[in-house]
Amino acid sequence: MRTPAGVDLQSPWAGAKHLAIWNADQEKMSSCLKLEALRATPLIKEPFEHLIVPGFIAQDTFAEINADYPKISARGSFPVDEVTFGPAFQRLLDELEGDEFREAFEEKFGIDLAGRPTVTTVRGRCGQGDGQIHTDSASKIITVLIYMNPEWEEPGGRLRLLRSGHDLNDVITEVPPVAGTLLAFRRSKNSWHGHEPFVGERRVVQFNWLTSQGNRQIAMLRHHASASFKRMLHMIMPSRSQPH
Repeated sequence: MRTPAGVDLQSPWAGAKHLAIWNADQEKMSSCLKLEALRATPLIKEPFEHLIVPGFIAQDTFAEINADYPKISARGSFPVDEVTFGPAFQRLLDELEGDEFREAFEEKFGIDLAGRPTVTTVRGRCGQGDGQIHTDSASKIITVLIYMNPEWEEPGGRLRLLRSGHDLNDVITEVPPVAGTLLAFRRSKNSWHGHEPFVGERRVVQFNWLTSQGNRQIAMLRHHASASFKRMLHMIMPSRSQPH
């Protein structure tokens, strides 16, 4: 095996220094996710299971991934196969679909996710009607949100986990949507969440494990239809589909 610099690692002349550099480079390239931070974060079980990992995306890769983030001009969620993006963002998507990521969540939530279908969507903009209180659909097992905004000073747009479905101020915790922060929760009848209104750019990757392939097909059909409608609306009435 040769390194990019042309050093044959199987050669007795490679030396410990070259091998150490190669291993360090490979480790750096192997993951943009801080799974050790996820494993070290306690799972909060009441009133529903959730956890928050600030800086889940390694800071040395965050800027590169964010530069390759899909350019989205309309509000709403878009399936990743409906948008265009660069190679660094593709690397993030690949890691989300990897066994190591799944196994970390299986261990943390005490659940078998092997063979469960997944769906990934992205948001780029937030509108006045976004953030209403909901639990997520029953087809979702676990919701993972990864926020991709370099900074966040606005009072709105900060996701709140809630104790009830009727009071946005009945807050368990509030999460600024910033700098690779991960928020994950197990969907339940009381996994209430929402946020105060915000209009403007708000980047978030949403990854879900779903209960069945049938539910995945339904979710994808719904997302694709919604994405097509939003694009058409943006072309016809950009002032309405794109918040200012």
